[in-house]
Amino acid sequence: MLEVEERFMIKDLHRRGMSISEIARVTGHDRKTVRATVNGPVNPPPGKRQARTKKIEPFLPYLERRIEEGVLNCNKLFDEIRKRGYQGGKSTLKYFVQPYREARRQEATVRFETLPGEQAQVDWGHFGSIEHQGRRRRLYGFVMTLGWSRASYLEFTVSTDAASWLRCHIHALRYLGGVPQVVLHDNLKTAVLEREADGTIHWNPRYLDFAHYYGFTPKACQPYRAQTKGKVESGIRYVRGNFWPGLRFFDLADLNEQAKGWLVQNQETFSGTARWSS
Repeated sequence: MLEVEERFMIKDLHRRGMSISEIARVTGHDRKTVRATVNGPVNPPPGKRQARTKKIEPFLPYLERRIEEGVLNCNKLFDEIRKRGYQGGKSTLKYFVQPYREARRQEATVRFETLPGEQAQVDWGHFGSIEHQGRRRRLYGFVMTLGWSRASYLEFTVSTDAASWLRCHIHALRYLGGVPQVVLHDNLKTAVLEREADGTIHWNPRYLDFAHYYGFTPKACQPYRAQTKGKVESGIRYVRGNFWPGLRFFDLADLNEQAKGWLVQNQETFSGTARWSS
């Protein structure tokens, strides 16, 4: 018999649009059980379990938004909703988050592992806007993640032009202490001028010259296959979920100083191992 928390999560996943088959695959229950749960009541047992389930309900919209932003760390989510008035226990939160963790693992493609020093992945993330040199500018976060160790570099800029693109590469390579064989990225104009239907790439000459000087091979993702650089995408989600929330800064320089300090403190979270070799 399913626990009340499991019934609650199954009905919530179905409400979000997940099919019976998908829920069955994620939770490990057969489709008949899932269908009966979706069509039946939550039917919580009396006592504390019922109270805990009700206590978390007002915070579900906030939790849903944070999970969509990539935050699945229960300790962090628990701290955040406690500050917003949640008085329930952490176990109810864990029950709520667990299916999303499983769904994320199910959605992941087969992991492509690389050797130490073989590949780095780079990407930009958009982080709203900032007052810079007297006017409001769009704010971007540049992230480079090493494929083997997951060690990452983070830098914020107000432009994604060629000069910013190359400068961030230089800073990242210096911070990470070496140059990978391959750098994987999207089909950005600062790297790829044109991609023909047969897959032929016409590279930005300035970027090719830069890659030749530093000794790495640039590689662009297949169009509409950005998941091939999932490691750096995960890095950006981690920045959004664990560095960015509640952050206060005076200007761009202050923001980047805080980012440097955060990188040092969290490098084990990014990599859990040495950067380039064992």
